[in-house]
Amino acid sequence: MEDRLAHFTQWFRQRPTSLEFWEVVVTDERLVWCFVGESFSSLLLRADVGETGRREIEQRATDELLTMNEENFAIPLADVRRIELDEGSRFRRASLTIEWEDDGGVEEWKLSNTSDGDSQRDVAESLAADERLAHVDVAVTEQRRLF
Repeated sequence: MEDRLAHFTQWFRQRPTSLEFWEVVVTDERLVWCFVGESFSSLLLRADVGETGRREIEQRATDELLTMNEENFAIPLADVRRIELDEGSRFRRASLTIEWEDDGGVEEWKLSNTSDGDSQRDVAESLAADERLAHVDVAVTEQRRLF
């Protein structure tokens, strides 16, 4: 049985024509990326469409997460190289960067925190202290500038 170690919640990925809303569940075996919605509306009028999906992720068993949406995918924990949380500032959103090995190369996704999400520093710090992620560079960057 997999142990859930952490859940990064309320994050989005900026795409050329949309915002994709993602949750990342970290277990002792893998990172499970859960797609919870997409918004194609204007950046000024965009809405966080992922709230229902977020609640489902909390309630579902880890094994069920990949079947919730065809976009969901998992990365073996052994392939994860870096998890970096930048807390942002009053005028800049927090960001979460995850880097992993993929087919001989390196893949990196940068997510931004939604307007009503918190930075989740405690989540990142718990992973940094977990010996099961000793091979992963887990960092929290505090914002020292106003912007």
